[in-house]
Amino acid sequence: MSPFVFGPPGPRFVAVGEYPVWDEALAAVNRDLAVTLPEQPALRLVAYPDEDGGEWVHVALANGDAHGNALEPVSSAAEALRAVAGAAQDTVMELLWRAWPVCTLHGLGMHAAWDAGRAYWRCAGGTGPGDPAHLRGAVGELDTIHRPPRPGRRRRGGR
Repeated sequence: MSPFVFGPPGPRFVAVGEYPVWDEALAAVNRDLAVTLPEQPALRLVAYPDEDGGEWVHVALANGDAHGNALEPVSSAAEALRAVAGAAQDTVMELLWRAWPVCTLHGLGMHAAWDAGRAYWRCAGGTGPGDPAHLRGAVGELDTIHRPPRPGRRRRGGR
């Protein structure tokens, strides 16, 4: 028999400091969100109770809506960053119905990837052989990446 008499309680917003490793990772992901979707409020952590007295933590929109799998325990801050980035991407893409984040070079959605012990946003690259997959930027650092100038493109004003 379930310990919940009238069904499980609803989700709750997680207070800052309850899960410090995930808080730090979410802060980095929210920096990327602020740069790429400035109109979107910051993401939050929400917890859903389980029948054993524990809870499952998810990355949610500011209103508490979440999508995707719960965050699994991790052994390092770098792994937490990759896990939170992937969970944030699931929530944003499924609930806002848009690719996120998008590579400014190719206009394609990127995915959280792992390389040399760091979490990155990875782009699948263009369609041609000279335009391979690439790591676009570290998770939390998309604000440091600028679109490169395109050769042969004239500046506004005819200069």
